[in-house]
Parts: sequence; C-alpha cells; structure tokens
Amino acid sequence: IVFNPINNMDKVMLSDLIGYEIQKKKLVDNTEAFVEGRKANNVLLFGDSGTGKSTSIKAIVNEYYDRGLRMIEIYKHQFKDLSNVIAAIKNRNYRFIIYMDDLSFEEFEIEYKFLKAVIEGGVETKPDNILIYATSNRRHLIKETWDNGMHKSDTMEEKLSLVNRFGVTINYSKPSQKEYFGIVTGLARKAGIKMSDEELCAEANKWELSHGGISGRTAQQFINYLLGSREVAE
Repeated sequence: IVFNPINNMDKVMLSDLIGYEIQKKKLVDNTEAFVEGRKANNVLLFGDSGTGKSTSIKAIVNEYYDRGLRMIEIYKHQFKDLSNVIAAIKNRNYRFIIYMDDLSFEEFEIEYKFLKAVIEGGVETKPDNILIYATSNRRHLIKETWDNGMHKSDTMEEKLSLVNRFGVTINYSKPSQKEYFGIVTGLARKAGIKMSDEELCAEANKWELSHGGISGRTAQQFINYLLGSREVAE
C-alpha cells in the first residue's frame, strides 16, 4: 500500500463553520473520546449538499492534529483494499480517521460489501486506533429503485443495513432563510466586510436565487464574490 500525502489540506477550523452547533458537538464528542483512547463510533454525516459535512470532517482533523489525529481519504474503487490499508496503519502511534466523501451506492455496485466487512470486523476486528467517518447526500447510502411498486429486496435489505453500522449519524439539513442570513453575516464579519446586515441579506438573497439556492456553500461563495469585488476591496 502506497499512501500519498495531502499537501494542500484546507486549514478550516470548526469555528469557521457558522451554525450547525448540535451537529458539530456530536462530532467533537465522538472524536474527543477517540483521541483520548475511549470507546468511539464510526460516523456518518448525511444531508443536503453544501451544508458543511466534508468541511466538518476536515476541521475536526485540524482541531485534533496536534493530539495525533490523522486522516486517510479513500475512494469507493479502493474499498477492496480497505483491509490492507488498515493492516498498514494499525500499529502506528497515531489515531486515524478513514474518510469517505460523498458515499453512495448504485443498485448494481458491490463495493459496499468490503466496507461492511471492515466495519463489522470480519475475521480481524477493526483496530482501536481507526475510525471511519463518511459523508453522504443520502440517508441510506443506496440509490433506491422501485419495481412494480415494490422494493427489490434481494440485496437491498443488506445494503440498507449498512447505515446501521455507523454508530453515530449526524443530519446536516439545508438551512432556513434566517439561518442562511445568519451564516452570511457571520462569515462577513469574520472577513471584515463592513456592509450593513440589511444590505448583506438583500444581496445574499439575490445571490442565492441565481446560484443554486440556500446553503452554507452558497453563503461562502457569496462572501468570496464580495471579497473579490472592487467596491468591497476598496
């Protein structure tokens, strides 16, 4: 197994993610236990796109990096190598989060079997210094299809049970308009933008209508736009 270093890791911290306090606390509590050598769970962050799921995981690694937390990102086509990855890092003096971004499976895909085997322990139990943190836009990870009004139940039940292998599931739902404005104004103040809240919210409202709707990602893109515009820069 060859590991490629992540040299341009986003320096984001949890305080940079405005809102989602309950979700962040769940993630912190679980990670804190893990870093301190107590029992902790695999975590699935699920919900709407652009709400900060991936950002939360990157931030949690940054927060606990000095306490020996490390992250290995693995993609779906590499799941067959999961057991080899775990074997390569199980005796190291770090604690590892195996990170899987945008996790989902089509009906015909079988990669979930490798993941399920690792989470369940299989022949060799998952070492205490390794957890799996995954994000998904789907609550059940599987793209559900219907046949004559009925679920195709042969392997579907097995796939749906995969989500139950994550001891902690955290829902990141799309913010309300009020929460969206709160994110925008919070980000603006952090960035040193001097516009009034009323002006910010009016402009942010116009921005989201033509840029994919309300989300934390849209709010950040709006702030980036303001920071790049000549009027704000001056």
